[in-house]
Amino acid sequence: MEAPKVLDLWKQRLGVVPDSVFQDTSLETLILADNDLESIPESIKNLKHLRTLDLGHNHLVAVPESLGDLVRLDRFLYLHDNRLTALPGSLAQLTFLRYLNVSENAFAEWPEAVTDMAALRELRFTDNPLREVPASVSCLTGLRELHLRNNRLTSLPQSVGDLADLRQLDLRGNPLLALPESISHLPKLEKLDLRWTQTLPHLPWLADLEARGCLVYR
Repeated sequence: MEAPKVLDLWKQRLGVVPDSVFQDTSLETLILADNDLESIPESIKNLKHLRTLDLGHNHLVAVPESLGDLVRLDRFLYLHDNRLTALPGSLAQLTFLRYLNVSENAFAEWPEAVTDMAALRELRFTDNPLREVPASVSCLTGLRELHLRNNRLTSLPQSVGDLADLRQLDLRGNPLLALPESISHLPKLEKLDLRWTQTLPHLPWLADLEARGCLVYR
């Protein structure tokens, strides 16, 4: 069996992605992290076989609509440590993607496309100015890890209790004022991290989580 085709251009100081990168349509993994990139050309849509894409640690203020054409992306999409404030709606087409990292950006609002990524197992949304998680987060029924550290969240929607596969929920460093009791009914929750959330009042149901073996850090 032929090995997966990988192009690793990590930390090459590219500045601009060479056109030649988008000519090898057999690529399954493309790593463009840490290259001082300010944009990604629409021609990325040519890489129809991509399963992993790493655009982290750049200077991107947007990603192209055509990124949504990469419907075979099913492993990893790294967009962390950029300057993103929104994601194109076309990314809702990435319905096989299992891991998304949009940490260390400038998202004040939750991108609607994320809740259409039905196969997500891990979502990393740390270190953003995010103020609210929508009730539609319950659409991510296969989610196992939800990382929301260092945002501006004051609560979560009741519907987070519908994430029946959730194992880890990281809420560190948010100005939380309340949390829904539905969290206590998550059947597979193993870790709830509430450290650095001094504004959160006493929640009696946390004891129920701990009693059944869930690690609660506070």
